[in-house]
Amino acid sequence: MKSTGVVRRIDELGRIVIPKEIRRNLGIRDGENIEIFTENDSIILKKYYRMSTNIDLANHLCELIYNNFNYKILITDREKIIAHAGIGYDLKERLLNQEFLQIIEERETKTKESTSITIGEYTLNGNFAYIPIISLNDSIGLVIIYSENPIKEEIIIGKLIASIFSQKLDI
Repeated sequence: MKSTGVVRRIDELGRIVIPKEIRRNLGIRDGENIEIFTENDSIILKKYYRMSTNIDLANHLCELIYNNFNYKILITDREKIIAHAGIGYDLKERLLNQEFLQIIEERETKTKESTSITIGEYTLNGNFAYIPIISLNDSIGLVIIYSENPIKEEIIIGKLIASIFSQKLDI
């Protein structure tokens, strides 16, 4: 564990303030949820990702789409790839770069043709559709469809998957 040198007092309601600099460094925005863990005599705070509670669903949907439609697909939360199928590399848990985070924040379906994207040490070349997953008015991840051919009806499948996650997480 890394010490920050910051000491905070707990108020009468049991609250503490996490300094803005630490929140900024960890990418924690106002209003986001934090998971609380304990280990021995330590309290561990971790940024909470709603998508991470649905990794099994994401894996099943990716396999279903790839096996039935032969669409290469990736599903992300706001931090990393949580599921994929048809890619040929193990990209799970690979962190998203700033380009993906920008697309998540813009909250709009986008296509990019004849381009390359880098995920970790891997580069994928082709055509991509990026469909944001929006739940409770917050953009929480992406469905990415990847193809060597021009993207057409694949966007419909991507929007369907994003909608499934949105409805499941809105409950």
